[in-house]
Amino acid sequence: MRIGVTEFPPFLFAGIRQVAAGILLCSFLLIIKKIEFPSYPNLAKQALAGFLMIAMGNGLVTWAEVYVPSGVAAIICSFMPVWMVLINLTINRSELPNPLIVLGVLTGLGGIVLVFSEHLPDFINTNYQLGIAFIFLSSLGWALGSVMIKRSGQKTNPFLNAGFQMVFGGLWCFVFSFLFDDLRIIHFTATTIFSIAYLSLIGSITAFMLYTYALTKLPITIASLYAYVNPLVAVTLGWLILDEKLNLKIGIAIVVTVVGIYLVNKGYQLKMQRALEAAEV
Repeated sequence: MRIGVTEFPPFLFAGIRQVAAGILLCSFLLIIKKIEFPSYPNLAKQALAGFLMIAMGNGLVTWAEVYVPSGVAAIICSFMPVWMVLINLTINRSELPNPLIVLGVLTGLGGIVLVFSEHLPDFINTNYQLGIAFIFLSSLGWALGSVMIKRSGQKTNPFLNAGFQMVFGGLWCFVFSFLFDDLRIIHFTATTIFSIAYLSLIGSITAFMLYTYALTKLPITIASLYAYVNPLVAVTLGWLILDEKLNLKIGIAIVVTVVGIYLVNKGYQLKMQRALEAAEV
């Protein structure tokens, strides 16, 4: 994403990526797999979810990547499980966290902050304040969209839902592009095309589709732990492929993050176990 927006208007970049991915996925499912076309009320739900998760959740991050370091964006995006805990404490009390879940979420967040600790001074840099605010807003939009999908209890195909969310969210990104992008800097270079293709196939069709499926099967806080896993994968691949640094501090931070993920899962296991014991009584 960071590479793509260096040569392309960010909202337009996000819109092309998401609409292309959504059309490909929906076409495959509707034409090849013969899945029934969703009802108009369901399409309306996907349009709202697409606005929250794709236009806000992805589009605003894409825009902010032009103005803030990727490390800052990674730290803020890792607040996703924290948002989920706060939402569960207020409007989604069916998934109230126990102390072990809260401890795990905070431990995992601490690990991510430690990975990118050299970027902490950037948070007080006045040049980054607008971008930081937009990333926080995007993270909240993604969290609200996730809760909406989880609570709707939709019986329709989650993969097709993801496809329509990408289409509708991408269309909103086109609107934002018309309002906010500098459309004079469009450059279809090989790097831009590769970035769009990679993010469409891997970031959207694969990752987003699987995330929406996970929301239907897992507690929402566990599904949101992808926000802790993504930076660890990026750091590890950077070390293996790009010969980037992997020092003792980062190694410790990875262990801390993994411990946090384990604690969240253990917390939900204990919660389910106690619920079963209470039901037997």
